[in-house]
Amino acid sequence: MKRIVAIMILVLAVATSATAQRTKFQNDMYQAKHEMIIQELGLTQTQQKQFMPLYEQMEREIYQVNRNARALAAEVEKKSNPTDRDYEAAASALSRTRVQEGEIESKYFEKFTKILSKKQLFQLKQAEVKFTREMLSKKKGKK
Repeated sequence: MKRIVAIMILVLAVATSATAQRTKFQNDMYQAKHEMIIQELGLTQTQQKQFMPLYEQMEREIYQVNRNARALAAEVEKKSNPTDRDYEAAASALSRTRVQEGEIESKYFEKFTKILSKKQLFQLKQAEVKFTREMLSKKKGKK
């Protein structure tokens, strides 16, 4: 069970989003991601000014959900004798993060529909996936 919790923590750590306490690397990553989104969607200056603050706010909310789950999991890992209840609470929190992320994305999707065209809404997810693939590819190439 500890191995599953550790793997889930690792996965969530990779998927974290914006926060005020980001490292330079994280800032560079988010800047690159945002630039890719702007480029891939072909956002106008007006769209950028309206969309990017909302997108960053969404990222912060998703980050906080993941951070809270990771903190609970870390507490369980630090315990000398965690109970099944401890493991269950941590695993449940980690599992719920995907649902919570989806709820947050749905909430912001509604807001994005007022700024982006239907095509841009479609392209947004594609741009996010493309960015992730490129980053993983670069990381794999460094090994």
